[in-house]
Amino acid sequence: MKIGVQIFLWVLCLFFSYKIYDSINGPINFNKVKEKRYSKVIDRMKTIRKAQIAHRDVKGFYANNFDSLIKFVDEGIFTLIEKKDSSYLQYDRIYRIDMLREVVVIDTLGFVGVKDSLFKYDEDYKVMNKVPIDGVEADFEINSDIIIKNNYRVPVFEVKVSKNIILYDQDKDLLNQENETVSVDGVNGPDIILGSLVEVSTNGNWPTIFDAKK
Repeated sequence: MKIGVQIFLWVLCLFFSYKIYDSINGPINFNKVKEKRYSKVIDRMKTIRKAQIAHRDVKGFYANNFDSLIKFVDEGIFTLIEKKDSSYLQYDRIYRIDMLREVVVIDTLGFVGVKDSLFKYDEDYKVMNKVPIDGVEADFEINSDIIIKNNYRVPVFEVKVSKNIILYDQDKDLLNQENETVSVDGVNGPDIILGSLVEVSTNGNWPTIFDAKK
């Protein structure tokens, strides 16, 4: 009886010791995995942002799907221009004198491919639609639109992915807490988001610490 009770108590001690250890180290390990995966996702989103801004500069609007965005990077062309301030004298019939007129002269210097300009030998843009997490077979959601701001039509875009996808294999209770994050040091809400469909922005909803990381 004594030996049986002692074994039972030792088992209980080991069980509760493990639970205490897990309650302390669980969140620590979760945060390590989270930071590593968020960094990968945000780096991929920065690639998307670079391509989208180039698409807007050349075409005047953002791409609303990855097929057309990747094709644009492969085939798109930047026009290289040079702007110079200039001036000349022009006779004014009202004042009956020569008056100085200022103009901007634009010269076309040449052309360069979008891929060569932005990515050179980096082929990462060809899979920028994919969420870069091992074990995840999912694409980013992408949308674009034209909104009215101060009586002007302005192109906008949004790219996002759910934290549930990024942290699919992590503790569900910790994941639920992460989805409810409201903090200046965290990624707020249940998604990582780049851009906006209601505001003119190409920023992400992540803290600046992720922009400082390579």
